[in-house]
Amino acid sequence: MAADGPEAVQPDRAREVSAAVEDETELLGWANRFALLGDPNRLRLLYGIHRAGEICVSDLASGVGMSHTATSQALRLLRMQDWVTTRRDGRLVLYRLDDAIVHDLLHQLGATHSQRHTHT
Repeated sequence: MAADGPEAVQPDRAREVSAAVEDETELLGWANRFALLGDPNRLRLLYGIHRAGEICVSDLASGVGMSHTATSQALRLLRMQDWVTTRRDGRLVLYRLDDAIVHDLLHQLGATHSQRHTHT
């Protein structure tokens, strides 16, 4: 609890709150997740990857109605955060979701898998 903050009316409750927010790394991690999820285009891409399982940039861009360039830039950012990973299949680079927390969040938001998608 900050020493310069107001005096608590119920100190035990204030200590509970302090304990909940003391892990700055965890808080920053969640803030980053929400910031990335807050962009509608990135969220569209995540929904699309979640539903498709593995998908190449061209098919994903076509499916969400974004340019190839914008899709690639957003995927690069998601890949830097370890939310998606790639696998090469001949000339194609396939993207898939690779973060269990983000996967679970997408389910909470109502994202579903296609019939042909197998969760790994």
